[in-house]
Amino acid sequence: MTVHERNISASIDPVKLDRLAEVAIKVGLKLEPGQDLLLTAPTAALPLVRKIAEHAYRAGAGLVTPMLSDEAVTLSRYRFGQDLSFDRAAGWLYEGMAKAFAGNTARLAIVGDNPMLLSGEDPAKVARASKANSIAYRPALEKITGFDVNWNIIAYPSASWAKQVFPGDEEDVAVAKLADAIFKASRVDHADAIAAWGKHNAVLRERTEWLNGQRFSALHYSGPGTDLTIGLADGHEWQGGASTARNGITCNANIPTEEVFTTPHARRVDGHVVSTKPLSYQGSLIDGIAVKFEQGRIVEARARRGEEVLNKVLDTDEGARRLGEVALVPHSSPISKSGLLFFNTLFDENAACHIALGQCYSKCFVDGATLTPEQIAVQGGNKSFIHIDWMIGSDQTDIDGIDAGGRLVPVFRNGEWA
Repeated sequence: MTVHERNISASIDPVKLDRLAEVAIKVGLKLEPGQDLLLTAPTAALPLVRKIAEHAYRAGAGLVTPMLSDEAVTLSRYRFGQDLSFDRAAGWLYEGMAKAFAGNTARLAIVGDNPMLLSGEDPAKVARASKANSIAYRPALEKITGFDVNWNIIAYPSASWAKQVFPGDEEDVAVAKLADAIFKASRVDHADAIAAWGKHNAVLRERTEWLNGQRFSALHYSGPGTDLTIGLADGHEWQGGASTARNGITCNANIPTEEVFTTPHARRVDGHVVSTKPLSYQGSLIDGIAVKFEQGRIVEARARRGEEVLNKVLDTDEGARRLGEVALVPHSSPISKSGLLFFNTLFDENAACHIALGQCYSKCFVDGATLTPEQIAVQGGNKSFIHIDWMIGSDQTDIDGIDAGGRLVPVFRNGEWA
């Protein structure tokens, strides 16, 4: 670690960083004694990687295997790599990851790269590389979307990310501010963070139990620029907070999380909707998204900014124009109250109700662990190489549940639970 990196790390509260690592292992993953752990992270997050390894081994981990990425190496590819390389990805690596997950290895991802790292690179190359990576990643991704193993995502306040969120501050100040925002959103600003997560999970469980008891067939959204009906998949099940993976371990996949979510029916979405917050995707900012759905498929798409990137995303495959997730988040969520745009979906999706283009989660079906991909498709589940969340909720959003008989039940009013 360089002197500069040590100075930046000094801006991050070591006590709260340690709590975040402990929460990731004991709440996010609920890592079991003897279980292996595969960990991915940017090189800037090494201080957190080391804390994760410590808490994992204290919890009885079998083998912790870290895999690090580096922003400079990534940029070298785009600036000096051969053109044909952008249609390739390390399939052998993802096949190995899939094999590890099949052997009950837990999965932990630390995010923290500069979200705008590729903003100055050729968007065609970015799109090609992203598509190739999505295709190669499929064997491993299916283990995650199928919730075969316990997995978790957390964040580290890298300097490059912090400067995007707080561009007017000196680097060390920006890092300190982003660290505090991450710690607060992740509930590790509490002395007993694990107990705080227990209380939060209980609240989310109350919401999912109410929604599952209603058995809505659809949700209707209304607000400025939005008149959208989202049919829900047959046999859908709402999830939120802690969930049990197929390996029997109950974990919190996302830290932070404020959402309850389920699977929409891929062929029963109609109407129009606009985004309420920008979407940061592959180094580009897509803002002012406005789309029209017919029979589940996006047939018209516009954006004030990043429209070219949006259209490339929608053309990834047939499932990219259909929904794989619908999530409810109150406007009063802590992340919304922060007023920050994190440029990172892990945080920004927890500031507002959102939908996701692409792949659905099999765990969002009743008895999802026993369903085949063919059965999930018949019940309305979507399949795609992508899964991209974007925000459609605000303090002016109303949502009604529609039951099988057509009765309307208020779910959200002015962006809050009714």
